[in-house]
Amino acid sequence: MGIFSVLALPLLLLGISGVIYIYQSVKWLLSKSAVQNKVVVITDAISGLGKECSRVFHAGGARLVLCGRTWEKLEALYDALISVTDPSVTYAPKLILLDITDISCIRDVAKEILNCYGCVDILINNASMKVKGAVQSISLELDKKIMDANYFGPITLTKAILPNMISRRTGQIVLINSIQGKIGIPFRAAYAASKHAAVGFFDCLRAEMEEFDISVSTVSPTFICSYHRPPAPGNWEASIWKFFFRKVSYGVHPVEVAEEVLATVSRKKQEVLMANPIPRAAVYIRTFFPELFFAIVASGIRERLKTEEES
Repeated sequence: MGIFSVLALPLLLLGISGVIYIYQSVKWLLSKSAVQNKVVVITDAISGLGKECSRVFHAGGARLVLCGRTWEKLEALYDALISVTDPSVTYAPKLILLDITDISCIRDVAKEILNCYGCVDILINNASMKVKGAVQSISLELDKKIMDANYFGPITLTKAILPNMISRRTGQIVLINSIQGKIGIPFRAAYAASKHAAVGFFDCLRAEMEEFDISVSTVSPTFICSYHRPPAPGNWEASIWKFFFRKVSYGVHPVEVAEEVLATVSRKKQEVLMANPIPRAAVYIRTFFPELFFAIVASGIRERLKTEEES
């Protein structure tokens, strides 16, 4: 009886671990089968997240159309993908030059994309541009450039691909957005505005496309980074502002986001928020207790300015 009591907990933990492993394996296999032979377009495929999305969808047997601004980087990504996969079960990716901020050229590029396979099953809007600074220090020209990259570019490409999906009454559109499409963080006004605009557009699009069996998904991480950066040093590290938002700066790894995008496509999720408890709570506080949220943000700004003056 004593030995059984000692072994019960380890055996229970081992059993739970086994069940979780089997569940994750089955979920991964189902996700891969959902994209097999599908034509998947990924914008800004040469970014960190774009590369990871390319990797997981390529491994799943998708017919990739990879878009990016630099041909050399697209070729390097192509070589990296085909060097680690079995060519008998995967397709060689197609490469397309696309600058998402060049709105006037997007419709012509969309025709190139459609010419690759004659259709698009899944469009992943991944391209994005960031800027940080006080509102008065950011020029109107830069504001417009951010809107082109994060809003007008993705919706122009989506509108160009949409008729093909509607005519076939099938398709999936994924917007990789940001938590800043839900809440505004100081010194990121242009970025947050563009992300709010994108969320509004794709929310409306989701409702309109339901009759055509076209699913629309948004995936909103806190912040996508290539590695987990330690918090920046400073006297205001322990302030209420930092307590509230410190997880935002840590972000999530591109591998995590790419796997979530694959799962989102497989399960046709409508909206995914990838956030730790604190930034997730911030979204709900902003919704249900806006005055509290604004007070916390204002307090953080005051503390930051005070710390900068003292230093």
